[in-house]
Amino acid sequence: MNQILEQLGTYGIVPVVVLQDAAKAEPLAEALCKGGLACAEVTFRTDAAEESIHIMSEKFPEMLVGAGTVLTTEQADRAVKAGAKFIVSPGLNPEVVKWCQAHEVPVIPGIVTPTEMEQAIGLGLTMVKFFPAEPAGGLKYIRAIAAPYTMMKFMPTGGINPQNVREYLAYDRIAACGGSWMVKNTMIENNEFDRIEELVKEAVEIVKESRT
Repeated sequence: MNQILEQLGTYGIVPVVVLQDAAKAEPLAEALCKGGLACAEVTFRTDAAEESIHIMSEKFPEMLVGAGTVLTTEQADRAVKAGAKFIVSPGLNPEVVKWCQAHEVPVIPGIVTPTEMEQAIGLGLTMVKFFPAEPAGGLKYIRAIAAPYTMMKFMPTGGINPQNVREYLAYDRIAACGGSWMVKNTMIENNEFDRIEELVKEAVEIVKESRT
């Protein structure tokens, strides 16, 4: 597996961030790093996303900053030029996957069905996003779909929270979980970065407990 994807796996939880204001990017990145999760998936569906990725990558070079909700190769190109080290998509778009592979950028596309799993395998992928995790059947469904495809790891995202994340992380086929409970929009907007740091520290402890 790619080194960056392996590193995401060591973190166990990837904060999924929506930034409406790039001025919040630096203090948010600082809170994540101080809390112990030096990684983030910055969703590429806001006007501030590109600049936010640039700021976070430049100010905190040790961070694994990726772009999420990437739907086109044009978005992937902009995200990578801004400093994104990995790309995440809600679905499996072969064009985006092939663009990332051609540019040696790790990509984690979203899947739900066995057909999409086989497409991902055919594209040479070893890690996929399972999205939307809870609405699509949660851990029970992932266990069922994963059984025939022993080469694949998962990053479930959507409905993951402190109450259910332990169960997900305890399953060895799950590399990491995407979650937004520690980086809620309201907390970012209200500059509650100390609170974010606290929640990140709690998330780090959950990962440790789940993997011992």
